[in-house]
Amino acid sequence: MHILLRHALKAVLMAAAALLVGQSAHAQLKCAVPGEWAVPGRGTITPAEILSRAAREPVVLLGEVHDNPDHHRWQLQTVAALAALHPKMALGFEAFPRRVQPVLDRWVAGELSEQAFLKAVDWREVWGFDPAYYLPLFHFARINRIPMIALNVDDSLPREVNARGLQAVPPEKREGITQPAPAPEAYLDLLYKTYAEHPDKSRSSRKDPEFRRFVEAQLVWDRAMAQAIAERLARDPGTMVVGIMGSGHISNGYGVPNQLRDLRVSGIASLLPWNADSDCRTLSPGLATAVFGLPESREHAPKPRLGISVETSPKGVRVAGVMSGSLAESSGLKVGDILLEAAGTPIKKAGEVKPIVDSVAPGTWLPLKVLREAKNLEVVARFPLDSKTD
Repeated sequence: MHILLRHALKAVLMAAAALLVGQSAHAQLKCAVPGEWAVPGRGTITPAEILSRAAREPVVLLGEVHDNPDHHRWQLQTVAALAALHPKMALGFEAFPRRVQPVLDRWVAGELSEQAFLKAVDWREVWGFDPAYYLPLFHFARINRIPMIALNVDDSLPREVNARGLQAVPPEKREGITQPAPAPEAYLDLLYKTYAEHPDKSRSSRKDPEFRRFVEAQLVWDRAMAQAIAERLARDPGTMVVGIMGSGHISNGYGVPNQLRDLRVSGIASLLPWNADSDCRTLSPGLATAVFGLPESREHAPKPRLGISVETSPKGVRVAGVMSGSLAESSGLKVGDILLEAAGTPIKKAGEVKPIVDSVAPGTWLPLKVLREAKNLEVVARFPLDSKTD
């Protein structure tokens, strides 16, 4: 996992999604009350009207903050309603790279158990969020024999674009991804704001080659999902493709919708979750086709953060980056350390680290065994009671 892509690029989604779920002291206006749909800039709309309108479009994009369980519950009820209104649906997921498409087909066909399915798609390695959030959607697709589409690409592609630029990546390594449409200016503003917040980039400018490559990597990510949707529509006319992805890829039409339009796909409904503790001043025209009001994000408590990026190397799971000021830094972890154990559990793959860290309760300790310069060392990360550590 490259430290910039796995932290900063994900932060792009979270920054854009802050339009939807960011807490604010000024968020007192009831612009989208729980249980109701609202059109940004216009007001409430009945469920029957918005869902029937969305079901007439070939593409419906449903946003989320990946670790907010209410967002996934809303997605499931919306998918169920759309399935009742449209006879031919396919579900596309940001969570899956193209290479696991045969596994998705086997799951929908009823050939795999949950455990076998999650293992076959490398869930922990590739996505890492709690599978319990997504499994109800997967089961809905399976029960109703709704095709599931892998919308994403392997991390290696945006990582290489971020390091070298798209033009330096040979066509055979691009997984068929075509040249993305340029980013709208407002999208560039958002990307730069997030990019500059990274400790190593605080003094950068928008003209820096590194920032341009960062933007290219984000556009490749958006393009990949848009292209997978467009290709499905071309192969199977009459299908409604419902895309399940981070809200930052959808908000204001900057990401995937912009790429879909460039691919000559028209008829896109963007539906987003809106928590009651969100700042209503950001519920502006053009944000989405409609938003659905949800309760305050009480369950969306911050997870403990260790502050490292890791990668699977020939020697084991290697610490690829340590964030400045993080708990990992204060605990003594260093770039190049090989993680052997976490909380007594042997570590073999990079994707095994996050679930263990996520399970650590605030105010408790996480014992780690690492290999550094041919020596086995023990490191203890002490998580504070106020779990806001990066």
